[in-house]
Amino acid sequence: MTRVIAQGTFDILHPGHVHYLSDAASMGDELHVIIARSSNVTHKQKPILDDRQRRDMVAALDVVDEAHLGHETDIFVPIERIDPDVIVLGYDQHHDEADLEAALSDRGIDCEVARASPREPAYDDELLSTGRIIDRILERRG
Repeated sequence: MTRVIAQGTFDILHPGHVHYLSDAASMGDELHVIIARSSNVTHKQKPILDDRQRRDMVAALDVVDEAHLGHETDIFVPIERIDPDVIVLGYDQHHDEADLEAALSDRGIDCEVARASPREPAYDDELLSTGRIIDRILERRG
């Protein structure tokens, strides 16, 4: 059985998230998703939704076998516990594959690192990012 991990913030679920998780699920038999804790999100604005709500929303998706909250101080703790065969990064996530592979190797975690495919908007007005959804809400209701 091939165990796959996908990870991210997953704030305000949208079609881009569904595509990423579906693509990740297609790379194995079991998909585990690690949801970043708000306290660990430093590369962009903090999530709107709280940690548990984001985890519960991701867990409700059919392609997800298990959804986990990330560790408060060490992002590798849940990876070690899940023991994946593949970690799938989103096509536009800020992680560098070589750096991640080196960090995994340093921790004795033997798994492949892959990238999900991009998803183009299905129509002109489709929003595929949380930031763009928030911008649209502010534009229309702010």
